[in-house]
Amino acid sequence: MAKTEIAILVLGFAGQSLFFMRFFVQWLYSEKHRRSMIPTAFWYFSIGGSSLLLIYAIIRKDIVFIVGQATGFFIYTRNIYLIAREKREREAENG
Repeated sequence: MAKTEIAILVLGFAGQSLFFMRFFVQWLYSEKHRRSMIPTAFWYFSIGGSSLLLIYAIIRKDIVFIVGQATGFFIYTRNIYLIAREKREREAENG
Protein backbone atom coordinates (compact mmCIF):
# COMPACT_ATOMS: atom_id res chain seq x y z
CA MET A 1 0.00 0.00 0.00
CA ALA A 2 1.36 3.41 -0.97
CA LYS A 3 2.19 5.99 1.70
CA THR A 4 -0.51 8.29 0.29
CA GLU A 5 -3.15 5.57 0.67
CA ILE A 6 -2.04 4.90 4.25
CA ALA A 7 -2.20 8.61 5.06
CA ILE A 8 -5.72 8.82 3.62
CA LEU A 9 -6.80 5.81 5.71
CA VAL A 10 -5.30 7.36 8.85
CA LEU A 11 -7.09 10.63 8.08
CA GLY A 12 -10.35 8.77 7.48
CA PHE A 13 -10.12 6.80 10.72
CA ALA A 14 -9.26 9.97 12.65
CA GLY A 15 -12.30 11.75 11.23
CA GLN A 16 -14.53 8.75 11.85
CA SER A 17 -13.23 8.54 15.43
CA LEU A 18 -14.15 12.17 16.12
CA PHE A 19 -17.60 11.68 14.56
CA PHE A 20 -18.10 8.49 16.56
CA MET A 21 -17.18 10.13 19.88
CA ARG A 22 -20.34 12.27 19.93
CA PHE A 23 -22.42 9.11 19.82
CA PHE A 24 -20.14 7.27 22.22
CA VAL A 25 -20.53 10.01 24.84
CA GLN A 26 -24.31 10.00 24.35
CA TRP A 27 -24.36 6.20 24.59
CA LEU A 28 -22.43 6.19 27.87
CA TYR A 29 -24.77 8.87 29.23
CA SER A 30 -27.80 6.77 28.28
CA GLU A 31 -26.26 3.63 29.79
CA LYS A 32 -25.52 5.49 33.03
CA HIS A 33 -29.14 6.60 33.27
CA ARG A 34 -30.39 3.27 31.88
CA ARG A 35 -32.60 5.11 29.39
CA SER A 36 -32.23 6.84 26.06
CA MET A 37 -31.68 10.55 26.48
CA ILE A 38 -32.48 11.55 22.86
CA PRO A 39 -35.88 11.49 21.06
CA THR A 40 -36.82 8.12 19.55
CA ALA A 41 -37.07 9.50 16.00
CA PHE A 42 -33.37 10.40 16.14
CA TRP A 43 -32.51 6.73 16.58
CA TYR A 44 -34.78 5.52 13.78
CA PHE A 45 -33.27 8.04 11.37
CA SER A 46 -29.81 7.00 12.61
CA ILE A 47 -30.54 3.32 11.93
CA GLY A 48 -31.92 4.11 8.47
CA GLY A 49 -29.02 6.36 7.52
CA SER A 50 -26.47 4.01 8.99
CA SER A 51 -27.92 1.04 7.10
CA LEU A 52 -27.74 2.86 3.79
CA LEU A 53 -24.25 4.18 4.46
CA LEU A 54 -23.08 0.73 5.52
CA ILE A 55 -24.37 -0.76 2.27
CA TYR A 56 -22.65 2.06 0.36
CA ALA A 57 -19.40 1.47 2.25
CA ILE A 58 -19.50 -2.26 1.53
CA ILE A 59 -20.10 -1.63 -2.17
CA ARG A 60 -17.23 0.88 -2.21
CA LYS A 61 -15.10 -1.49 -0.10
CA ASP A 62 -14.26 1.43 2.20
CA ILE A 63 -13.01 0.00 5.50
CA VAL A 64 -13.22 3.37 7.29
CA PHE A 65 -16.95 3.70 6.62
CA ILE A 66 -17.66 -0.01 7.16
CA VAL A 67 -16.13 0.05 10.67
CA GLY A 68 -17.71 3.40 11.55
CA GLN A 69 -21.22 2.62 10.32
CA ALA A 70 -21.29 -0.93 11.73
CA THR A 71 -20.29 0.36 15.17
CA GLY A 72 -22.83 3.18 15.02
CA PHE A 73 -25.58 0.76 13.95
CA PHE A 74 -25.00 -1.28 17.13
CA ILE A 75 -25.30 1.83 19.32
CA TYR A 76 -28.47 3.05 17.54
CA THR A 77 -30.07 -0.38 17.94
CA ARG A 78 -29.12 -0.52 21.62
CA ASN A 79 -30.84 2.82 22.25
CA ILE A 80 -34.04 1.62 20.55
CA TYR A 81 -33.89 -1.41 22.87
CA LEU A 82 -33.49 0.84 25.95
CA ILE A 83 -36.47 2.95 24.85
CA ALA A 84 -38.66 -0.15 24.34
CA ARG A 85 -37.60 -1.60 27.70
CA GLU A 86 -38.37 1.65 29.51
CA LYS A 87 -41.81 1.78 27.86
CA ARG A 88 -42.56 -1.82 28.96
CA GLU A 89 -41.45 -1.05 32.52
CA ARG A 90 -43.65 2.06 32.69
CA GLU A 91 -46.64 0.11 31.37
CA ALA A 92 -46.05 -2.65 33.94
CA GLU A 93 -45.88 -0.09 36.76
CA ASN A 94 -49.09 1.59 35.62
CA GLY A 95 -50.92 -1.70 35.27
